Amino acid sequence: MRWKLIIEYDGSPFVGWQRQDNGPSVQAAVEQAILKLSGEVVTIAAAGRTDAGVHAFGQVAHADIAKELTPDKMRDALNAHLRPHPVAVLSAEIVADAFHARFDATGRHYLYRIVNRRSPLTFDLAKAWQVQAPLDAEAMHAAARRLVGHHDFTTFRAAECQAKSPVKTLDRLDVSRVGEEISVRASARSFLHHQVRSMVGTLKMVGTGKMTANDVAAALAARDRTQCGPVAPPDGLYLVRVDYGVRSTSST
Repeated sequence: MRWKLIIEYDGSPFVGWQRQDNGPSVQAAVEQAILKLSGEVVTIAAAGRTDAGVHAFGQVAHADIAKELTPDKMRDALNAHLRPHPVAVLSAEIVADAFHARFDATGRHYLYRIVNRRSPLTFDLAKAWQVQAPLDAEAMHAAARRLVGHHDFTTFRAAECQAKSPVKTLDRLDVSRVGEEISVRASARSFLHHQVRSMVGTLKMVGTGKMTANDVAAALAARDRTQCGPVAPPDGLYLVRVDYGVRSTSST
């Protein structure tokens, strides 16, 4: 049976979602839990291959598992075998054999957290990007609006990105502030490698007054990676939700 798993994780101790030889990955942790549960060696596929240090509230993966369990028991058994990793299966459900966590996704929603304060982070250490210099969130939001839409995002694409085309449709890029925390929310059907972190790094430059909204628009039009601001660190990035079926630009 094909199972759809919704997974939450703290990405801090992992080299990323994808299984690699240079350290622990979220994928390997979940696959090992399935092996302990059922004795089956399986390869799972996810909606997004998050980088080292990136977190998830709602990563989606699918796995073909022969062992027969109810959805609740599958969830609970996997969580028992995932301990002590900071990974939790939030739900497990049986889906059609044709379901694919990556290729069937119609929307991906990301949150980037910035804590704008002078004092060091404690609870949010490795969970947000601390920026000590004062940031103008309204200016950042105005600049973010210049990136929404159907564009060639070469400027905000990692050199090692394997996407066939740099052209993407960015459905949402909003910046808001509550107290010392600035939230950047991005939604699209799919993203280029490092696209969200690259956009956030550029918006931070706007927030400090080193770039304007017009500069961001010009950087996008240049299709030149050197025109992008420094890539924001992975600590503040969260995969919030993945949509299937009707495409949605809303975020939770």
